[in-house]
Order: sequence, then C-alpha cells, then structure tokens
Amino acid sequence: MNAKQRIASRVALEMKDGDVVNLGIGLPTMVTNYLPEDVRVMLQSENGFVGLCAASGEAQPNIVNAGGQPAGLVPGAAMFDSAMSFALIRGGHVDVTVLGGLQVDCAGNLANWMVPGKMVPGMGGAMDLVSGAKNVIVAMEHCAKDGGSKILPECTLPLTGKGVVNLIVTEMAVFKVTANGLVLEEHASGVSVDDIAGCTAASFSVSPYLKEMATDKEGAA
Repeated sequence: MNAKQRIASRVALEMKDGDVVNLGIGLPTMVTNYLPEDVRVMLQSENGFVGLCAASGEAQPNIVNAGGQPAGLVPGAAMFDSAMSFALIRGGHVDVTVLGGLQVDCAGNLANWMVPGKMVPGMGGAMDLVSGAKNVIVAMEHCAKDGGSKILPECTLPLTGKGVVNLIVTEMAVFKVTANGLVLEEHASGVSVDDIAGCTAASFSVSPYLKEMATDKEGAA
C-alpha cells in the first residue's frame, strides 16, 4: 500500500452509513475504494450531483465529477444546477468533505487553492465546502515535494478557510484539531512519535490513547 492508498484507506474509516460526502479532486476520490462493506455514503459533487459513483460501461459525457472525470450514478441519484448544489453545501447538508491540502496549521486553518505566482485553475467549491460541511477532513501527504512540512505553526499561503479543519490524515499520522491545538491520535505502523515530530513543523500534543493507524476495512478509529 503506497502513501496515498494508506491515507485514503484511513479516511474511509471516518465515514458513517448514510453520510452525504463531498470528495475533493485527486487523492480524496480514492476514499470510495476503501469504504467498509457495511457503509453506504451518498456522494455529492458541487457540479450538480448527489449519488455519484464510479463510471462503468461507456462514459457519459454529461456525467462527470467535480474534476471532470467520467462518473456514474447510483439508483436514486439526482442532478441539478449549481445554485441548488451550492445551496446544499451552504445549507449544511453535507456531512463530510475530504479535501487535499497544501498547508494546514495548528489552528485548523487550511490553504489548498493557490500558490502565488503559479497558475490557478480555479478555487472550485472548496471555500464553500469548508464553511458548510459538518466535518472537514484534510487528506494529504505529510511533506511537500521539497521535503518541507505541510503541517505548520501558521499557514503562509492564501487561506481556503480559517479554523475549519477537524481532522488531518497523512501517511504518517492522524491529528485531531482542537481548541488547544493539534493532538496526535494515531501513528502509522513503524512510525514513531519522534519520526512524526521530525517531519512536522507545528507543535502537537500526544493523545493518552495514541494507537496505531488503522488502514484496512476492519479497524475503525
């Protein structure tokens, strides 16, 4: 299991049967591959769907996820315009959103939509999602490509949302965001607290119930 698979597998264990879930582009879309068999979620997409699923058979050009990838629809699915889609998000009807991150900090601030000076394809619905969803999970690799920590004392990139993140899941660890800062709840197999501290610029406390990260369909946190 590579780093992204490990992250997606762990995030899937956060889903509850019946949740309405919005998945960001990229790594977050892998979460559906690891859902426990007894958990059924309804995938919402800000481009106008509830009830998306993986594409099967011939691709339908009018059925795509927010990333423009071909998708399918489950029985009972619905499609609508962007106004209705964002009304669902802003109205608090999305239970969980899973987003990637460029930076997250101790206060639960998230930066994930732009790097100044680089091309910005668009902010998508992330700003609405982090404001409207009941539970915001950031699923990202622990370090940037240059090796620098993505979990910081304070974000330096433009924010997507302030104080919005509830949980951070990386291939090394699971952190809960609390009013008192980050709490290390889980560590990956073979990864020590010192290893995590060495790759994490932000300070964090360690839960007295610290345990090994579950990454399969059997063990939920």
